[in-house]
Amino acid sequence: MGRWAGKFIVGLTGNIGTGKSVVRRMLEHLGAYGIDADALAHRAMAKGAPGYAPVVAAFGSYVVESSGEIDRSRLGKIVFNDPEALKILEGIVHPLVGQAVDMIIRRATQPVIVIEAIKLLESTLGTDCDSVWVVAAPPQMQLVRLMQNRHISDAEARQRINSQGPQSQKTAQAQVVIKNQASFEDTWRQVVEAWRNSAPASVKAAAAEPAVKVAVPAGELRVVRGGPSHSLEIAEVINRIRRPIPALRKDDVMAAFGEKAFLLLQSGQKSIGVIGWQVENLVSRTTDIVIDPAVPLDRALPALVSEMERASKDLQCEASLVFAPPELARQEAIWRSLGYERRAGQALSILAWQEAAQESNQSGTVMFFKQLRIDRILRPI
Repeated sequence: MGRWAGKFIVGLTGNIGTGKSVVRRMLEHLGAYGIDADALAHRAMAKGAPGYAPVVAAFGSYVVESSGEIDRSRLGKIVFNDPEALKILEGIVHPLVGQAVDMIIRRATQPVIVIEAIKLLESTLGTDCDSVWVVAAPPQMQLVRLMQNRHISDAEARQRINSQGPQSQKTAQAQVVIKNQASFEDTWRQVVEAWRNSAPASVKAAAAEPAVKVAVPAGELRVVRGGPSHSLEIAEVINRIRRPIPALRKDDVMAAFGEKAFLLLQSGQKSIGVIGWQVENLVSRTTDIVIDPAVPLDRALPALVSEMERASKDLQCEASLVFAPPELARQEAIWRSLGYERRAGQALSILAWQEAAQESNQSGTVMFFKQLRIDRILRPI
């Protein structure tokens, strides 16, 4: 144990497009608290945040879009082509990210913290970690992931890959190397095994996937946390209630665990509802809500949403965004009783919240918003 007493710090890194975020979420399923340092870097440059003025002063009005926010695409074209410009940007942003990471870790109740950062080993964060994990993938897989996930051209993706050093430089410094090049299940097995071997004794009990825990009693209903071993059960519930075409397979849900967490609503031994959500950049985003129509919504919906909120607050979330299908969006009285209101994404006051709304918005759904915390990371100094 080093800088943060009582915490075991896992530093997670790897070159662009290797799948670091998927591995971070897997570790979160095992009980760790995950921090995306690269997302915090974006927050540090938001309008009104402490890094905004220094970045504009260093790179000029060219990087500022009409809304007044910094256009990260324009900024990226500058720094990815000029190593000196990249050093200037990192000199502005990295200290701010370090301050935010320190604040989050000191607030966290979880004993294991995972810091995901592409420049982990090149910054002081790397020296503060108890264990360094590196995610590796074949170059062609990096290329495909970048083009698909970030919607950039082949040329731009290759430029970003080539701007970094070889993966071998990172893997040589790692205590754990995760080869993210096959199925989700294969990567999951590697992560679980590495967690068992490297996590401190005090948290090793959580390594074999968290046990189902009764979280929110609601009369005869209860909400339990689903893990990857519940993939088939989650698929069956969604197929029975929503009847998607094609039907969901166990592997589909297993892969979804690389992006989100699930809660199951149960009555007796039967699962009668599912909620799927993810926490990214301190914003909770609920994108899946499926409830058996035979269950009273005034009991089922509050039970699921309240437990999602409790888990999100435990992860220090600032806001909750829920994307409700039409039949649930009509339950205005229930949403109001839970403290939610209909809101358009562009009407949200914080850039990180707006971006979360834009990224997670689904056609045919209605977004409901609730602020979970008043104090924010990287607010103006």
